[in-house]
Amino acid sequence: MPVYAYKGVTKAGKKTRGHLDAESSRAARARLRRDGVFLTELEEGRRDAVAAAPGASRFSVSLPTFQRVSPLDLALMTRQLATLVGAGIPLVSALRALTDQVENARLKNVLGQVRDRVNEGSALADAMAAGGGIFPDLYVGMVRAGEAGGALETVLDRLADYLESQVRLRNKVSSILIYPTVMFLFACVVVGALVTVVLPQITELLASLNQELPFYTRWIISLSNFMRDFWWAVILVGVAFVTAFRMVIRTERGRATYDRVRLRLPLVGRLVRTIAISRFARTLSTLLSGGLPITRALETAGQVAGNTVIAEAIAAARTSITEGASVAAPLKASGEFPPMVTHMIEVGEQSGELESMLTKVSDTYEEQVETTVSRFTALLEPVLILVMVGIVLVIILATLVPLLQVTTSLG
Repeated sequence: MPVYAYKGVTKAGKKTRGHLDAESSRAARARLRRDGVFLTELEEGRRDAVAAAPGASRFSVSLPTFQRVSPLDLALMTRQLATLVGAGIPLVSALRALTDQVENARLKNVLGQVRDRVNEGSALADAMAAGGGIFPDLYVGMVRAGEAGGALETVLDRLADYLESQVRLRNKVSSILIYPTVMFLFACVVVGALVTVVLPQITELLASLNQELPFYTRWIISLSNFMRDFWWAVILVGVAFVTAFRMVIRTERGRATYDRVRLRLPLVGRLVRTIAISRFARTLSTLLSGGLPITRALETAGQVAGNTVIAEAIAAARTSITEGASVAAPLKASGEFPPMVTHMIEVGEQSGELESMLTKVSDTYEEQVETTVSRFTALLEPVLILVMVGIVLVIILATLVPLLQVTTSLG
């Protein structure tokens, strides 16, 4: 974006100068006029010269930032925008107030660009679509539907509810998984210390006894020597495996295989399916409530589900709907959706309350996600403890048995 140097006079009659970013000189003049500056000179300047300019305090240069915009940041921003629009504040003024209030640097920069585009006559949805990917297709599509139907405040409220529900679900799963993750890392540290620090010292003592060692003791000693001498190779192999795995799942075929395997895993597969169906139901309900057509809503909901197998079933349902079928029938035929889900969708279609039925499905499955993760965590904690105790016990026995044999022979 070009940087413009300006000189002008404020409403109070004081001279001012500075720099600002704008898409064109016309946009720069409009922005300065809106801020109460009457221009006397405007010219395009160099970005590297702006950083040292003494007058750049008021209109600072928007340098590129790679700060992440979290779903919570987007949810809070959406809720605040809905409140401002609902209070009757003009959209440009609401965006200006929102830009000043947001703390995330990247989101603040994008909101400033959205505000400028809206001020120049662009629709809010179009301005957000050009926001560098911060606003997902679901978000832009609902805002566009809200603008077209004159219900922007209602759509923003529903979007905020949807984003907040997704944040709550993610936080619940993350908080439950913290303890077993810490336990697993602690077990790895303990075992690593035993194998690389403690065991080599005991190995020297065993070697000095000049006794034949049991086979499992020799295996433990070999593993200890290998880890101590080639730890860097183990790290490299691990990094290479993770990198190769991420490259494979980025391909269409690799991602489909990975998602299919995840759905077939015991315990984990049920959890993955539940999360995907919950996202699908919540997203579809939000989109339909926002006024999007059923085919467009299904397309977006399939993308948000996060599983290609579920997405393929939804795409088949979308194709069947264009041919005159219902939503529930193709979903049931796919075999990927539980009977309760398809039955509730069918009842919602027949009664004309599909949105509310989908919301109930999402609420039910979010509770199931929390319950399943809690049970899985309760099962995982003792398993991790037993595994760690078993590894430590094997190491102790591998070193203690030869010492006992030597003591017995001496006796």
